[in-house]
Amino acid sequence: MEIFEGIRTMLAIRRYQDRAVPQDVIRRILEAGRLTGSARNRQPWHFVVVENRDSLKRISEIAETGRYVDKAPLAIVVAANRTPIAVADASRAIQSMMLAAWEEGVGSNWVGFGGHEEVKELLGMPENVDIVGIIPFGYPADKVGAGKKQRKPLGEIAHRERWGQPFE
Repeated sequence: MEIFEGIRTMLAIRRYQDRAVPQDVIRRILEAGRLTGSARNRQPWHFVVVENRDSLKRISEIAETGRYVDKAPLAIVVAANRTPIAVADASRAIQSMMLAAWEEGVGSNWVGFGGHEEVKELLGMPENVDIVGIIPFGYPADKVGAGKKQRKPLGEIAHRERWGQPFE
């Protein structure tokens, strides 16, 4: 899949098939995150792969915006060191992982910012990191459209040279 096609077609997936994601695909997803660029090459991220059903169930109970996490065969909890740019770098890594998964036919969705102290405790994460996102991954349960998205027109959000001069 070409990169632009992945961006164009990737959708938020919240319903998953009861089908495991192969370990080589999980490794490829993790590699996509690891290889992402970061400010000053600090690589402030940490990735915790969770496949245990009981842990996924508990995460879905804790994560208010991710009540469906336990329906996925796995989730990757992305944490970052507490530095000024770490959240941006970890966010870039998450997007890379989601796109790499999409190329493999694996869907995902980003479960919220903040309020995941209980998840940190559950996973034995140290105090000096913050969870940036919980990303469930799995094969989509429903047929997904070929990138049919409701987005604002480019002329509404892109400006040329100065604010208010539409990029046409």
